[in-house]
Amino acid sequence: MSRRGAAALLAAAILGAGALAGCGGGSSSPGTTSTAAKTTAAPPVAEPPPNAEEGTVFVSLGSAKGLGQVLVDSEGHTLYAFSGDSAKASTCEGACAKAWPPLLDESGEPQPSNGTSAAQLGTITRPDGTKQVTYAGHPLYTFGGDQQPGQANGNGKSGFGGTWSALKAGGAPAR
Repeated sequence: MSRRGAAALLAAAILGAGALAGCGGGSSSPGTTSTAAKTTAAPPVAEPPPNAEEGTVFVSLGSAKGLGQVLVDSEGHTLYAFSGDSAKASTCEGACAKAWPPLLDESGEPQPSNGTSAAQLGTITRPDGTKQVTYAGHPLYTFGGDQQPGQANGNGKSGFGGTWSALKAGGAPAR
């Protein structure tokens, strides 16, 4: 093949690769934004390991709008800690537990996934006898106002005698 033919073939291959990369739906180039991607794309949900037993409760890291990486449950919903709790007891019962459902695990063996620490996971026994998952000593809850994975509508809310905070990987409140 001539030099000119090889150069033309190389140029065609480069152009073809560029066209394919543009069709992949990946990130926009710097300085541009994709409105459709921002409004319709849900944050990725942390997937449990492929060998996970059905019914196993996982605590993972996932993305929450405006907070970055926070603790999430198996469905990708943000997990919260309540300032009114202690490491050994939940004070959220009745109407509080309806608005802020506790993360329960009847097996008493929650599992880490996607960047969380097994050493930080545990459970406490609630006043009704159920086992609630804890992380870094914080009993964990979801929030009824979070309708989709990636929402953190409860972060910083006050109610039921305390403040609710999404948690980072080390167990510190998200700001």
